[in-house]
Amino acid sequence: MITHSHTMMTACAFVALIGTALSSAAALATPAVGFTAIQQWKGVYPALDINTSSDRKDNKDDKWDLKLMSKDVSDVYVTRNAIIPGGQSGWHTHPGPSLVTVTVGEVTVYDSEDPLCTPKVYRAGEGSLDLGGGHLHLIKNETAAPAETVAVQFLPTGSIRRIDAPKPNNCGF
Repeated sequence: MITHSHTMMTACAFVALIGTALSSAAALATPAVGFTAIQQWKGVYPALDINTSSDRKDNKDDKWDLKLMSKDVSDVYVTRNAIIPGGQSGWHTHPGPSLVTVTVGEVTVYDSEDPLCTPKVYRAGEGSLDLGGGHLHLIKNETAAPAETVAVQFLPTGSIRRIDAPKPNNCGF
């Protein structure tokens, strides 16, 4: 016969097991070091349907197209990131894409989807695209000078901006 106290003990053990698993996953995340992110602005936009493609009658320039669509309300963030020499963002992802522009110095970006974890260097005035949606990346300042970036992020409304993650197996550092 199963008693109420036995059921409660089983439920408590299950909750403790889940709590341990979740705290272990958080402990595996790679924290940022020498990396400061400051949200500058946030705008809330209704569903987007932007199309400047050359097949539109009012577009006279057939050399440049842009299509941007969302099904629902989006939060658009502008965030300034400062990275000290040797600093790094920690492995992370975002729930949506980010356009990242280097404004000071240079940064090195590592992509978890690259089997060789090849470093890609971006200098002031250059930009990189972070796809988000589980796409893990790490931004490092491998120089002796400070670096800064500005990120414009398109995220589902109400979502968290950054999701920390453990180091992927293909990156040896």
